[in-house]
Amino acid sequence: MINKINKTDAEWKEQLSEEQYRIAREHGTERAHTPGNHNDEKRAGVFKCAACGLQLFGADAKYDSGTGWPSFYKPVEDENVETSKDFKLFLPRTEVHCARCEAHLGHVFADGPEPTGQRYCINGTVLDFEEGEKNEPK
Repeated sequence: MINKINKTDAEWKEQLSEEQYRIAREHGTERAHTPGNHNDEKRAGVFKCAACGLQLFGADAKYDSGTGWPSFYKPVEDENVETSKDFKLFLPRTEVHCARCEAHLGHVFADGPEPTGQRYCINGTVLDFEEGEKNEPK
């Protein structure tokens, strides 16, 4: 079970950049192909929540979906991400957020590759990348 982190809006604003705050706390979306959003990252390692450092997605599960956002077919650990329904558009979507700090990460769709068939379409602005040979479960 993941221990939750609770901070005030003022604490999050102090910790995160303006763009990270807009995405993580206000459920925003970065533009596709945003420079520095990790879409082109190819090294071995792990992608962590930029707000709390929780390991979210391994580089071994990353693939090029052609969307312009980093895409993954599974999280490092299922318990590290949570989902909820997002009704902001005409059709409902499944929102993905960090299980520890509840930062909005992006959305998950059922059009990804095997073995899961899932496409976690993630805002790279709210990810930090740590280079390494393999993921370390936590």
